[in-house]
Amino acid sequence: MTKKRMKSGVIRGVYAITPEIPDTAFLLEQVGAALNGGVKLFQYRNKAAPAALRRAQCDALLAAVRRFDGTLIVNDDYRLALDAGADGVHLGKDDGRVEDARAALGPRAIIGVSCYNSLDRAIALQSAGADYVAFGSFFPSVTKPDAVKAPLELLSLAAAQLDLPVVAIGGIDISNAGQLVDSGADSIAVLSSLFGEGEVETRARALTGMFNGQGVQIRQRG
Repeated sequence: MTKKRMKSGVIRGVYAITPEIPDTAFLLEQVGAALNGGVKLFQYRNKAAPAALRRAQCDALLAAVRRFDGTLIVNDDYRLALDAGADGVHLGKDDGRVEDARAALGPRAIIGVSCYNSLDRAIALQSAGADYVAFGSFFPSVTKPDAVKAPLELLSLAAAQLDLPVVAIGGIDISNAGQLVDSGADSIAVLSSLFGEGEVETRARALTGMFNGQGVQIRQRG
């Protein structure tokens, strides 16, 4: 499968979404274990924390990820991404417009979007300037039990029709991730299956090993 890639940076393999942990030291310990296990791509997500804690955690995570030449994307808040100097932002349907995030973050930032089970939304947001799209939930999710369900065939349709990396999310673990990769996912977004049950480094190695060093390189833009 050959697809064009747009954007500086790398969207590939395991995409780790950080747990909402108020203890920054413990959060860094968890992320450090994932980094040691080979994960390079992270999304900082903490919707409940006060602004000062979110900024402090984002700064600390960015420093940790940078030591491994990794990528840090901020969930929802492009202003936090801008202030912290993160690599980009991920936007859900209620988190603002791609165009506004691009204007704030500049042409080199990575802007990802949630497309749930809608290929039409993905096509429209590709035209609006998004750099990757995420579909799901493909399996029952502990984090979002009421999430919209997406069919597996959506990945192959998206891979054929989009010029962007495709991320799969929702209930993904080592037992089912292969189905998503085989169907066209360039990246699998995980939270509970990586951080939820201990042995983070071991779990990270198992998940990253599925990709066998292959991934999606995004061309530089701007």
